[in-house]
Amino acid sequence: MDVKHMIVIMMSAVFVNNYVLSQFLGMCPFLGVSKEIKNAAGMSGAVMFVMLIATAATWPIQHYILHEKGLDYLQTVVFILVIAALVQLTKIILKRYIPPLHDALGVFLPLMVSNCVIFGVTITNINNDYTFFEAVVNALGAGGGFFLAMILFSGIREHTQNADPPPSFKGIPLTLISAAILSLSFFAFGGVVENLFGH
Repeated sequence: MDVKHMIVIMMSAVFVNNYVLSQFLGMCPFLGVSKEIKNAAGMSGAVMFVMLIATAATWPIQHYILHEKGLDYLQTVVFILVIAALVQLTKIILKRYIPPLHDALGVFLPLMVSNCVIFGVTITNINNDYTFFEAVVNALGAGGGFFLAMILFSGIREHTQNADPPPSFKGIPLTLISAAILSLSFFAFGGVVENLFGH
């Protein structure tokens, strides 16, 4: 196992190829649950958990069942079913052990079933021919990137709530402009990770 290669995969998923800020996947929870840092952190934790478990489940299913049996065309359906089952498991755990977070996430928790960032990570792992450990590291990095994006954006939104922008910028326009500026800041990481750890 090449440790430097694993670091590049993880850091790239967090900063360079951030699934939210660079690839614009998972925008629904990004915009919907980022009004308060507490809820953003809770949602991020749930997404990270589902992303990691989904990767650990879908990678062997793809390689040892779908590919071996020539059923690759069922990949999308099978992956979505696996993710849906894991989201339900997460929902049950949160409702049982952390009811306030379950109530705060509300409709966004079931929406994780169709959360394209989770599905996108599982598909990327297969398309990039990652080994199982590389896929898990990529999922950890993607989850960390999602968490970072949510916390940063949530801090920005909490700060802008106390601002007094012009009327035309209030509400959604200011939120989208803030998201765009945050997204632009992550483009500065392009090439940095590879140059730091790639040699």
